[in-house]
Amino acid sequence: MKHVTSIDDLRALAQRRVPRAFFEYADHGSYTQSTLQANRTDLEAIKLRQRVGIDVDRRNLSTTIAGEAAALPLVLAPIGLSGMQHGDGEILACRAAQAAGIPYTLSTMSIDSIEDVAAAVEQPFWFQLYVMRDRGFVRELIERAIAAKCSVLMPTLDLNILGQRHCDVKNGMTVPPELTLTNILDIASKPAWAWSVWRGKRKTFGNLAGHVSGMDGVTSLATWVSRQFDPTMTWKDIEWIRSLWPGKIVLKGILDLEDAKIAATLGISSIVVSNHGGRQLDGAPSSIAALPAIADAVGNDVEVLFDGGIRTGADVLRALALGARACLIGRAYVYGLGAAGEAGVSRAIEILRTELDVAMALTGTTSVHDARRAVIR
Repeated sequence: MKHVTSIDDLRALAQRRVPRAFFEYADHGSYTQSTLQANRTDLEAIKLRQRVGIDVDRRNLSTTIAGEAAALPLVLAPIGLSGMQHGDGEILACRAAQAAGIPYTLSTMSIDSIEDVAAAVEQPFWFQLYVMRDRGFVRELIERAIAAKCSVLMPTLDLNILGQRHCDVKNGMTVPPELTLTNILDIASKPAWAWSVWRGKRKTFGNLAGHVSGMDGVTSLATWVSRQFDPTMTWKDIEWIRSLWPGKIVLKGILDLEDAKIAATLGISSIVVSNHGGRQLDGAPSSIAALPAIADAVGNDVEVLFDGGIRTGADVLRALALGARACLIGRAYVYGLGAAGEAGVSRAIEILRTELDVAMALTGTTSVHDARRAVIR
């Protein structure tokens, strides 16, 4: 992977190696993709202050996130269907994260199950929870996460109804892939991907199959979400989850200042400023545009994390300077997973680590805890 020098390089490799439907599932956003594009455009528009004459020989990139020690201010975000980017994708990504000393978050909509990942890794990981109509199943998921010794629960608030991703509709994406002529030809041109997925533990939603009534035979994510995700979810459901979960809670999907203030009163560890990677409400503000006001308002009451558009270490520094404790990365590591499995995820993390380290040095910043608004021009 030495020839891979950027996240963009990993994206190009993944696009060649992963079947179109699954690559575009991870890569694209909802509707016109304006919010997806804004996540990147707004980050790139933030200019850093180049400083000189400062001793930056020793730099500290370590921190704590939700009370856990981390070698970098990074968390691998929950990504559904990671096991369709590469066989056993969730296990491989978790191993890479733990080797790098940062948290990994398993999605409810994963291919490998909670139990699969727990059996394959040595340290606790985080679990992301969707609130579904079947509250009994939600309770069961929480109990399974407790049994697997997950250290953080991450209820996600901004997918109580699915924002349409046009590419998924046009590609007819199913799990496993439907055997159409187009899919057969696409998969035949990607034998390494096919071999990895064939060897993987599971070929469908590992946390759902065999556990949810009506899930048998359902291969379309959109179809199942429309049946099970719950538009009646309110803040009272978070209080209910709090009563069941004995550990730390990180709420993901906060984009509005009023919502941030409500969340900060619920006895949780952290919130994630996020627009779901531009995959839900198209026309919503970018995550980075929403971050400063939220951090200013509730940063003394609750830890603020950031998610949305991170592709470089300089992006991480921008988010830290605007009030984030750490950043969740999604597409950045998924490109690595699709490109080269565990080695690709490790390379993505290393690229971001190196870029963050250099950006800190060139802005006169010696610790991630010293990244303040003064870093921004």
